[in-house]
Amino acid sequence: MSFGSDLDERIALLRGIWLFSTCDDDELARIAAVAEPREAEVGAALTTQGDPGTEFFVIVTGDASAAVDGAEVGTIGPGGFFGEMALIDGGERVATVTATAPMQLLVLDRNDFNEMLELAMPQIAPKLLAVVGARMRAIDEHTGVDATLGL
Repeated sequence: MSFGSDLDERIALLRGIWLFSTCDDDELARIAAVAEPREAEVGAALTTQGDPGTEFFVIVTGDASAAVDGAEVGTIGPGGFFGEMALIDGGERVATVTATAPMQLLVLDRNDFNEMLELAMPQIAPKLLAVVGARMRAIDEHTGVDATLGL
């Protein structure tokens, strides 16, 4: 059986991700039902800075590097996620994320991401916002521009 093909397996994978750790079984089952399993090889560009953002990624296994203007601003490993900023504000991708190890991911498109937020907002929103804030500060430090003001 291929990675993530079983709904129960996807539920178990989501349960192990800190973003979803306070979700109940029903919430996890509904999120898992729309999460698409995907694999990526080393060197695969998962998002490209400046492109429209249409997907949210949760890393099950593997690692990725996030770069802004060609310079690495951070790494993301198992249990991490990315792609949320472009979905939240409807803007372009703020970073290029590239696989640095073979990866297994669970992917939500824009509609499913929005449904996930509506479904589990109290459990997920505070964690999501904390990560978004930290990422915006990292980008600000790299560029010297206050990204929170859109400058």
